[in-house]
Amino acid sequence: MSSTRTGDRVLRVVQWATGNIGTRSLRAVIEHNTLELVGLYVYADAKAGRDAGELCGLPPVGVKATRSIDEIVALKPDCVLYMPQRIDADDLCRLLDAGINVVTTRTEFHLPARMDLALRERIDAACTRGGASIHSTGSSPGFITEAVPLALLSIQRRLDRLHIHEFADMRSRNSPEMLFDLMGFGRAPNPQADAGRALHLRHAFGPSLQAVAEAVGLAFDDIEAHGEVALARRDTRIAAGEVKAGTVAAQRATVNGLRDGKPLIGFTANWFVTTELDRDWDLRGDGWRLQLDGDAPLELDLRFTVAPEHKAATTPGYTAHRAVNAVAYVCAAAPGIRLSSELPAFIPDLRRSGG
Repeated sequence: MSSTRTGDRVLRVVQWATGNIGTRSLRAVIEHNTLELVGLYVYADAKAGRDAGELCGLPPVGVKATRSIDEIVALKPDCVLYMPQRIDADDLCRLLDAGINVVTTRTEFHLPARMDLALRERIDAACTRGGASIHSTGSSPGFITEAVPLALLSIQRRLDRLHIHEFADMRSRNSPEMLFDLMGFGRAPNPQADAGRALHLRHAFGPSLQAVAEAVGLAFDDIEAHGEVALARRDTRIAAGEVKAGTVAAQRATVNGLRDGKPLIGFTANWFVTTELDRDWDLRGDGWRLQLDGDAPLELDLRFTVAPEHKAATTPGYTAHRAVNAVAYVCAAAPGIRLSSELPAFIPDLRRSGG
């Protein structure tokens, strides 16, 4: 075992929030061999008081959900897996002040220099007072924008360009509100929505990409982002409903970190519900493609080999499991906002409790 881990000492963990990712994280902690679930924080009154096992499809484990941060702090856990829809700085600082480490799938903490200054100062001060650390991770951003690029860069002595392409085939997702109302599939093109998606990705992915550049001694001059859509060539039936010809059937948003006015490290998200489009886009199955130009150029494809009928049950694990596997390393890290480049590669303990 690496000296940066806590060995086989059982770490006391609290799960914070039980959305899609949080529920998968909760299950993984309960089944873990060297993590002990000691608390569960929820936002819905209907979930308060219910057993944690029940909330993630497992038998009762004797841990009841609470809406009280006082109860969470009183448990004195080693770590909180923090996975809400939005951060609450007061809650985070309360946890860190109490000496509780935090692993989060929120994207605000990938690069301290890009954080809101007031938030950064509050978090830094709380980490110092409590001797605790906080780390942001997940699948994307996180694994694919930091862990994998840093591994690929370990065989380079020159980087000309690195670009990450993410593909999400959403035709089997039976979520009409999300696809049609929130994401705008099946609607007329909306340039304002395209710009909004690009801005969102710039905030979510820009710091992660910049963290990689700075880890290898490079720097961005600027970060640019843009979005575009492609339209369906014919009426298309998907799980969530019908997408008419001439309406949005694919969306693409790109974030580029620029160096000397040229893209150095970039990320493109491709979301689509059909490949029969009015544009010649190279769309692939769910997963990622990384293209690296340097003195050891290469291309890497990572495909999700999940059948459509199992995607909803499986894909949350891509994000949740990395956070769970980070717990031991974050607990062993120096106080502060910890970056991927400052932590070793996460080596998971894949034993199950009792097995």
